Amino acid sequence: MAEIQLRGVSKRWGGFVGVDNFDLTIADREFLVLLGPSGCGKTTTMRMIAGLEDPTDGEITIGGRVINDLEPKERDVAMVFQSYALYPNMNVYENIRFPLKVRGVDPATHDERVRRASAMVELDDFLHRKPAELSGGQRQRVALARAIVREPTVFLMDEPLSNLDAKLRVSTRAQIKNLSHELATTTIYVTHDQIEAMTLADRVVVMERGIVQQVGSPTEIYDRPANTFVAGFIGSPAMNLIAGHCAGGTFTTDRTEISGLDVADGPVTLGFRAEDAEVRAEGGQITAPIYTLELLGDATMVSVRIGSSLVSAKADKTFRAEIGDTVSIHIPQEHCHLFDAETGTRLET
Repeated sequence: MAEIQLRGVSKRWGGFVGVDNFDLTIADREFLVLLGPSGCGKTTTMRMIAGLEDPTDGEITIGGRVINDLEPKERDVAMVFQSYALYPNMNVYENIRFPLKVRGVDPATHDERVRRASAMVELDDFLHRKPAELSGGQRQRVALARAIVREPTVFLMDEPLSNLDAKLRVSTRAQIKNLSHELATTTIYVTHDQIEAMTLADRVVVMERGIVQQVGSPTEIYDRPANTFVAGFIGSPAMNLIAGHCAGGTFTTDRTEISGLDVADGPVTLGFRAEDAEVRAEGGQITAPIYTLELLGDATMVSVRIGSSLVSAKADKTFRAEIGDTVSIHIPQEHCHLFDAETGTRLET
């Protein structure tokens, strides 16, 4: 069992709070993603689990055992770093084998374990090469194999795809997803890339300024963001957010009027996703000149400016118009999200 519990875990440096009262149970074999912008506390949380940082407050357990006072090597975790951290003087085989040597694993088992790990990440043809002879994607796969060969209780991955180009990120992401299924090991994955989080995770923890904003499945977080920070962080493009006022169930602001909403009167923030809106010639609730057009191949992204906000809607790929042309955007009521104007908290409707 590799259930991980963080109970009231905080990390402070003087007056600066890196992580504030992190409370979560990570199930055995779960793939959990810590997601948020730079400086939100996600890497600090992982480093406390790994033993590279000491928590200021709180308790961390793995498999029911409190690990706060254990050295990193005693925690049975394997880390994959953004920087690969390979030994340049060793070939791929020896880089993968190295953790077995330093941990005193029976040498008779080394070859079988190294080759099993290399096969999982498709490195069999590169075992004789040095890191300098490999591409970025191949180096990252060596780092993955070096973690796999240890057969740890927990995998910790700190932005492992950040140094790869877009095409390699897609293929390596698929490999990590397949590996997590094969290995069935508890995995904690840190990223600022919400696409990685949505495609890899069983559950996502969205963080901002050291505080957990929402925990849930990718679908839950995408469909029902807990606040405007999550709504604006998740999605590509992010959810449209428009400040306005509700009276008698009708939301109004510049060039916008949406009726039939079940919400108390007062200032609110309305949100909707680009794919949930329909671009029309007329008859929508938002009418404004086109600010910009983006051809995406499978669709056309149409953006208009509403007050200080840039609002986007997806039109069909055959949509044709010019910047400055007036369009109308229709948003079905069931796809409208409402948030408190002051706190940003989701309003249940």
